[in-house]
Amino acid sequence: MSRSPAFAAPLPLDVRLMNRLARLLLLLFVALLLGLVGKWLISQPTFTLETIRIDNELQHNNPVTLRANVAPKLTGNFFTLDLANTRQAFESLPWVRQAEVRREFPDRLRVRLVEHEPVAFWGTEFGSRLINTEGEVFEVNEGDVEAEELPLLHGPKAQAPEVLKAFRVLSPLFDTLDVPLVQLELTGRGSWRARLESGAMLELGVGQIDAIEQRTRRFLATVSQTSTRFGRNIESADLRYPNGYALKLRGVTTVSGPGKKQQITR
Repeated sequence: MSRSPAFAAPLPLDVRLMNRLARLLLLLFVALLLGLVGKWLISQPTFTLETIRIDNELQHNNPVTLRANVAPKLTGNFFTLDLANTRQAFESLPWVRQAEVRREFPDRLRVRLVEHEPVAFWGTEFGSRLINTEGEVFEVNEGDVEAEELPLLHGPKAQAPEVLKAFRVLSPLFDTLDVPLVQLELTGRGSWRARLESGAMLELGVGQIDAIEQRTRRFLATVSQTSTRFGRNIESADLRYPNGYALKLRGVTTVSGPGKKQQITR
């Protein structure tokens, strides 16, 4: 005689709810306990940042000064330190263009810095503002640039890369005169001005860099002959004429009418 299978009676609803609630409370307790243990663990002195290591050699900064200036700005330990804020702290220092920071367990911060590479002073006079190889204007301490023998560039700050590009195009052209180009300015009206090491001032006019280069080449193709013939140094030149330029040599002028000076024109 076969027997029918026995089935366990389902638990009452209130019992099932109590079991689920108990499991949930257990999970919450475990999570809270792990959180407290983790908080206690990361607050231990073992993870306090003890060392800031600069991984690369620097030309304008030294590791001791960098650590002294940045360490007071850092908050937190190995786990809680904000790397973005730390990177900004390094990049706010003079000469530092870019910083890469990373943690090294258990108490070390490793830093790699890219410094600005200056190519010229920036502004109306030689001071603490410079422009780097990327055409970015940056500022350093006044005493850091006293020995820098760099040209002077000036113009609207947003056009600094264009001014640097123009200088790189024009500067080699003056090697034919053996008189270096030491200043280049782009005025707010878009006019270019230059000064040579000899003190000669050049009005290059308005226009794109290609047009300025063409005028300069035309000027340099004949000016050496003129300057040699008169045996004088160039005082100034105006290259804004469509088919020539006006040239003034030191000690050589012509007079047209009382008190009127007329420049020599090619």
